[in-house]
Amino acid sequence: MSFVRRSSRLDKRLQKAWDNYADTYLLDLPQVGGRELSVSPDFRFDHAFVERTWGNSHPMIVEIGTGQGENIVAAAQNNPDVNFLALEVYRPGVAHALLKAGKYELANLRVAEVNAPDLMAVCETGLLNEVWTFFPDPWPKTRHHKRRIVQAPLAAEVHRALKTDGLWRIATDIEDYALHVHEVMDGRDDFDNIGTRIVSLPIEHVSKGTADTAASLPHADFTESERFDGRVLTNFEKKGIDAGRVIHDFTYRAR
Repeated sequence: MSFVRRSSRLDKRLQKAWDNYADTYLLDLPQVGGRELSVSPDFRFDHAFVERTWGNSHPMIVEIGTGQGENIVAAAQNNPDVNFLALEVYRPGVAHALLKAGKYELANLRVAEVNAPDLMAVCETGLLNEVWTFFPDPWPKTRHHKRRIVQAPLAAEVHRALKTDGLWRIATDIEDYALHVHEVMDGRDDFDNIGTRIVSLPIEHVSKGTADTAASLPHADFTESERFDGRVLTNFEKKGIDAGRVIHDFTYRAR
């Protein structure tokens, strides 16, 4: 699993948002018995479900790990002719996204409290125009790197779900995670890295306790993207910048 469930307790404001907006914006997806945040393999996230749920067949963008919903809510406001789906595993984050969706009365946004790989596995081939994964949990300890959400099996599912020339946009402010993304994605024959920016990264992994040694390690050049202008500057990203961390953006186009 790429996450560990934290407290699902909601304060009064978020509980009120849940009570007011869940019926409108929260997808009720069938689960596998006994497995939290799963999606039944018999369910199909397909064109028919989209038309029933969103009421149209507009282009679809899915955000994996929406946090508190700042990015996807802003995008939904600015792109009313695009459908958006926010995926999040932490209930307070889901509630924040519901609150924002309701505040702005967004007809083109839905939210799912779900394990993203489960949903990708039941997504119709070629349904999605873009997938976004911004600032995923870095799992900084070496023994936890296998929990990072960007992995080869998910990449295969994302590719299948994307239209030809569809995009997977990824961003991180953790240098070691940037190396991890390159290792998972750059050698694939089903995605093209369409970035134009050259960055230098260590070619050996560091962990939480050895990150300060990264500068002394051998480096190599990698191709990344300029900052995606469709991503708003959230407080989370700003804290990373203020702490001196470099933001790494990636754009992978499905072949």
